[in-house]
Amino acid sequence: MDIVIRLATTTAELLGAGHLYDVAPRPEWADRFLAAHGHLMLIAYVDGAPAGFVSGIEMLHPDKGTEMCLYELSVGEPFRRRGIGRALTHALAAEARTRGCYDMWVGVERDNEAALAVYRSAGAADDGGFAMLTWEFGSPAGTVQPGS
Repeated sequence: MDIVIRLATTTAELLGAGHLYDVAPRPEWADRFLAAHGHLMLIAYVDGAPAGFVSGIEMLHPDKGTEMCLYELSVGEPFRRRGIGRALTHALAAEARTRGCYDMWVGVERDNEAALAVYRSAGAADDGGFAMLTWEFGSPAGTVQPGS
């Protein structure tokens, strides 16, 4: 299995990985993603076909500098448990270092054992003290929330 990981730079690349997203991507949102400073997506290709992706967002604060948030990781069902998730996570960490980020973090539900295993295998450590709180504002027009 030949895995190639590339930074997505075109709308066509983002849309071409659409089968890996929670819902179908929209071209206008893909364009905005690419235009937004600090947003990036790395796509893993197996035999030329998109098999997984990781997206990241640079977060800058005046007293801390820049850190990378691993926003989402997805690997297509036929390609799971082959090291693609770990490779994508390592690739995002390498990109974060290249961009001068001082760390990288991800929020994960404690019962998401598959995600926890991938991130731990890629060298992440549990800081033991994280809680995520959210404000729900409704789904964007025309999309379906996962699980609904």
